[in-house]
Amino acid sequence: MEFKQIKERLKDFRIGIAGAGGLGSNCAMALVRSGITKLIIADFDSVDESNLNRQFYFHDQIGQLKVEALRSNLLRINPFLDISIIPKKLTPENLTECFREVDILIEAFDRADQKEMLIETALSEWPHRPIIAGLGMAGFGHSNSLKVRSSGNLYICGDEKTEISPDNPPIAPRVGIVANMQANIVLEILLLKYQK
Repeated sequence: MEFKQIKERLKDFRIGIAGAGGLGSNCAMALVRSGITKLIIADFDSVDESNLNRQFYFHDQIGQLKVEALRSNLLRINPFLDISIIPKKLTPENLTECFREVDILIEAFDRADQKEMLIETALSEWPHRPIIAGLGMAGFGHSNSLKVRSSGNLYICGDEKTEISPDNPPIAPRVGIVANMQANIVLEILLLKYQK
């Protein structure tokens, strides 16, 4: 399949991304570069200097809301994108409203309790919608430990055990690998499995 055909197949799908940090920002970049043109991105946080080691932001964007900075960066790749941003914290009460129109939902939170909330809410609300989560990507090295595991419509990317700590921070290479794994699963689902 030529890239022109891939772009044509992907143009009508809408992807939701919950979290615009290391996973969310890099996954969004990979999806846009791959031909996805419709995104809904939610995050309440602002860009901090500490984010620049692994997130798709730049020094002059420090202090900006992540969703606004990310939209700006993605529009530099493709100025014709349809991007909706939601600058608020997601809860079980607002999650379904924010992402009701998406074909696939990407979980890209930092905190385990938020990951659990999103996965449980989304699987309960949309049992047939693919949910792609990231779990276990802190530190560096051990690239072969990063894998994709699926259970029904839930896909988990990462090693599922490496937790973030002061001695094991998230760093660009492993975070980027997992974010790109998430984007790759989106393409695999939409191009090989999903008919709209």
